[in-house]
Amino acid sequence: MNNKIWLIPFFCLSAAAFAADNWTQFRGPTQQGFSDSTDLPTEWSESKNIKFKTDIPGEGWSSPVVLGKQIWMTTATEAGRSLRAICVDRETGKILHDIEVFHVEPDKKNGFNSYASPTPVLETGRVYLSFGNYGNACLDTATGATVWKSNELKLDHKEGPGSTPIIYKNLFILHCDGMDVQYIAALEKATGKIAWKTNRSFNFSSTPNDRRKSYCTPLVATVAGKDQLISIGASRISGYDPGTGTEIWWCNIPGYSNVPRPVYAKGIAYICTGFDQSELWALKIEGATGDIAPTGMLWKTKKGIPAKPSPLLIEDRIYVVSDNGIARCINATTGTDVWQARTGSGYSASPVFAQGLIYASSEKGVTTVIRPGEKLDTVAENQLDGRILASPAIAGKAIFIRTDKALYRIEK
Repeated sequence: MNNKIWLIPFFCLSAAAFAADNWTQFRGPTQQGFSDSTDLPTEWSESKNIKFKTDIPGEGWSSPVVLGKQIWMTTATEAGRSLRAICVDRETGKILHDIEVFHVEPDKKNGFNSYASPTPVLETGRVYLSFGNYGNACLDTATGATVWKSNELKLDHKEGPGSTPIIYKNLFILHCDGMDVQYIAALEKATGKIAWKTNRSFNFSSTPNDRRKSYCTPLVATVAGKDQLISIGASRISGYDPGTGTEIWWCNIPGYSNVPRPVYAKGIAYICTGFDQSELWALKIEGATGDIAPTGMLWKTKKGIPAKPSPLLIEDRIYVVSDNGIARCINATTGTDVWQARTGSGYSASPVFAQGLIYASSEKGVTTVIRPGEKLDTVAENQLDGRILASPAIAGKAIFIRTDKALYRIEK
């Protein structure tokens, strides 16, 4: 790969999207795992390039989000009864706020999941939080005071909460795909009141309850000059008007319990279809209405496709790391392999891309740094104590990694 080309990603976004100093939502300012930060470290350990390491109480797989001098994440203590928001000082690592947002009697969850897996969203003065069925909230970031709470969006997760909220203009938007109900809802971000609510259009009447659920985070993309909410649920991907919740197009897919966030470029959405056998599909959605399956399917591929980590789209190639540690580089135009190789095992976190490198973190605490190109080019492997299930955040010249025990600021 030409080392100069990576500075202009395959997809085009506004300059504001590449805000190097902040990482305010899941998968960062582009929603697709990109940062324009430079001078980041490629090597670290418990004793090298660690500016701070802060123990985080409880259990939570939400990713850290960064804005200004603050880092926010969620956690659950008291076996899931106390659902909390944690704020850490970006420079010192000191915990500034540790706030109980909800106190609940939790349902059972998958042992692999936490009760605090959805990632917060940050805006100036506000942090927006979701604990799924247990409630959604907005807090004042300066004081930690509650701006609003909502308990209206109910569903049976079975496995515990997983879908991360997004902010779109004046709306807080969240997937609610449970065993019992399947819908998308938008709350007024200023008040927490329901602005719109759209039931999934797929007919689940003959689908077993366990295959109706999904845990995906939607992506807002500008398609032919108009914003669309690209949304993956069980058995179907759809495009919606994010302002009204009106469904524009749809395509049936084979999976459920979907987790990876879609990526988008040049009129094409790339999606992972979920359990049981995850597939990667390329769908042409520009100008699409109604059922796009007959004409919108460009290609699909099955082997080595993740069920949990999100893909990366870099220029005309897609990079994925499967749950069991198979890294794969795929031609985004044809769906054919460029290369495939093993890079460890046990992945849940989504990889990120900065300064021409891919950073992929495993459940064993190892972050593998990969240079995109014609073959697997491993730059470094970096071990931290603890497990990594939360996706990294990149802001300024630092990488923020949350393990099951601590938050790290990694910097030269």
